[in-house]
Amino acid sequence: MTKGKKIAAYTFLTIVSFISVFPLYWMISAATNKSVDVTRGRLIPGAELINNFKNLLAQYDVGTAMLNSFKYALILTILSLLICSLAGYGFEIYHDKIKDGVMSVILLAMMVPFAATMIPLYQLFSKVGLLNCTAGFILPTLSTPFLIMMFRQSARSFPHDIIEAARMDGLNEFQIFFKMFLPTMRSTYAAAMTITFMNAWNNYLWPKVIMTSKTSITMPMLVANLKEGYVTDYGMLMLAVFLCTIPTAIVFFLLQKSFADGITGAVK
Repeated sequence: MTKGKKIAAYTFLTIVSFISVFPLYWMISAATNKSVDVTRGRLIPGAELINNFKNLLAQYDVGTAMLNSFKYALILTILSLLICSLAGYGFEIYHDKIKDGVMSVILLAMMVPFAATMIPLYQLFSKVGLLNCTAGFILPTLSTPFLIMMFRQSARSFPHDIIEAARMDGLNEFQIFFKMFLPTMRSTYAAAMTITFMNAWNNYLWPKVIMTSKTSITMPMLVANLKEGYVTDYGMLMLAVFLCTIPTAIVFFLLQKSFADGITGAVK
């Protein structure tokens, strides 16, 4: 690559990086300014962060929203990883024509938008008493076709000779899964955990439908409530958005290497 091409490439990458990072900078900067300064387009950080934080805590129950979001996201992530990995492992290790047909039907379900099933789900959950509870939050997304397909693809790289050797040594199928398959697929689990946690944390539509009590509010619902009414405090709103972003950002940055390996199907 010539010097001119390098300069052009680095210039392009710098511009793209700036465009990508600017919304995050603007969010943090807006969280430190008054609402009127945000509407005027001020880009320099201000001195209103503490006041915005005090107003946010005084007007909304941020602690309950954060606790609920963590509880729902963690429970959904743990159970979803367990169920989807078992399903993906079973579809690949014990596959036949019938299971392949079932897997095709599961993949077709990815094309059905959640909005099309939301009303029947709400009617069902209301009849069985699953409104305003953790079970009502996690059941619709407890098992997803994408995660099942992801674990099935990873299971294809798992040596079948090891499974046969483990069976000859007296291990049952669950021992093979938990003691051999699960530790080997750590990168896949990390990628799946990142995706599931972020989706569960950012989930807004379904919790908004079934979580009708104030004690069941989540962070995305709280952020949406800040935009209601005739006047919006944009400084406080951006602070709430920033607080809502922190957990998912931490999870992604901690697992980004394993996330990349898991998405590409690497097995170590």
